[in-house]
Parts: sequence; C-alpha cells; structure tokens
Amino acid sequence: MNTWSSESYLRHASFVPQLGQALLELLAPQPGERILDVGCGEGTLTQQLAACGAIVVGIDNSPTMVEAARARGVDVRLIDAEALTFEDEFDAVFSNAALHWVTDHDALLAGIVRSLRPHGRFVAEFGGHGNIAAIQVAVRAVLERRNLIPPRPRYYPTVAEYTSRLVTHGFIVEQISLIPRPTPLPTGIRGWLQVFERSTLDRLGPDAELALDEMESLLRPSLCDTSGHWTADYVRLRFRAKRREGPRNG
Repeated sequence: MNTWSSESYLRHASFVPQLGQALLELLAPQPGERILDVGCGEGTLTQQLAACGAIVVGIDNSPTMVEAARARGVDVRLIDAEALTFEDEFDAVFSNAALHWVTDHDALLAGIVRSLRPHGRFVAEFGGHGNIAAIQVAVRAVLERRNLIPPRPRYYPTVAEYTSRLVTHGFIVEQISLIPRPTPLPTGIRGWLQVFERSTLDRLGPDAELALDEMESLLRPSLCDTSGHWTADYVRLRFRAKRREGPRNG
C-alpha cells in the first residue's frame, strides 16, 4: 500500500527538491525538449523543468503526490516506474531522489532506454552505497527487538554496480560518482522517520511512538550535535548517461 503524504513530505522533507538544483544544472534542459521526470513527487522540480521551456511529463506511483503535482499545473501521470510504456518519445529522462525506492531496476532501465530518442540522455540522482547506513541499522534494531521482520532494504548501489547496469541496458555512461551529503533535517530525525519510514511505523500500530523514541535515542550520538541539530547520513549516486545508438536491449 502506498503511504506517501504530499503534505507531510513538504513539511518534513522540503530539502529533497531543494537539493536537486545541481542535478537540474547537469541535465541542462533546453526550450522545446521533451523530458520525462521519473518519480516526480509533488512536482517542485517538474514545475522548474517546465519553466525552462521544456515539455515535461512527470510520473509517480503515489496518488496524493500526483494530485499535488497536478495542482501546480504540470502534466503528471499515475504510472509505476517499472512499467513505462513510452517509445522513442523523450530527449531526456530526469529523476531526483526516487530510484532507490524501485525494486526492479532492470525493468526500470529497460523502460527508460525505450522511452528515449536516439542519443537521448538520462540524468539521475538517488541513494548510493552507504546511504543512511546508521538510520537503517537503528530501524532494524528496533524492529528485531519486537520480533518483526525489517523492511526490504532499499537499493543503494556502488558506482561499479550501477555503471554495469546502465551499460547492459544500452547506455553510454558519461559521468557517475558517489557524493557524500550530510543533510540537515529541519524537523529532526523524528520528522524524517515519519515520512520515509511511514510504512514501518504503521506496522507497529500503538507501539509506534515508543519505537520512534528508541530510534531517536539510538541515532542521537551519531546524527545529532550538541545544539540539538540533526543531520542525515546521506550518500548520493549521481550520473549522466546517454542512449547508445542502434538496437536496444530488452
């Protein structure tokens, strides 16, 4: 079940689209280009792409996010990133802070390369190897104390791993790197957990508040400074690739 809330996301995680500005610069959208925004969320960056003069289609699998994005006046559709049906339609595919939620990256990449025109570019950033390592350990520890199975790990690949995937699916990788990015949390780790571990907290039912207390306590020594400011241990994988000319794989 999709548990995203656009209102909660904007309150606790508005930093996510703000940190996407460098990725927009790497994409360098041009007026008249057709661009697909994969995992567009509530549409902040989709709207900025459209303001550059590009013809933008956003997709997301959260109905509340799609509704919020459409309220910004952009073309956003309720589509799963693993089930893209576009064909030779876009000059570029863009994605910020979304792809680590995708389960089947082979299906994702096959759909993206199919969506691109020859030499079209794919510019994306998402969680890379080592992303939120401390947070994941704390969440796992609190669930295991309750004899609950931890959530499926999100996909945080290395540079070598994802380069290989991109090449296999018909891309030429122009640049790719892991970027350590300690990220201040405006509403603390509790606010972060309420957004990004919502499905985990819902499983805990009446015990959720106590579990939050425990997670916060475990993470305080490593992620909170003496003034009470919280910083998430983010590591991002950022890349720019282009569709190889010739027959596509998949």
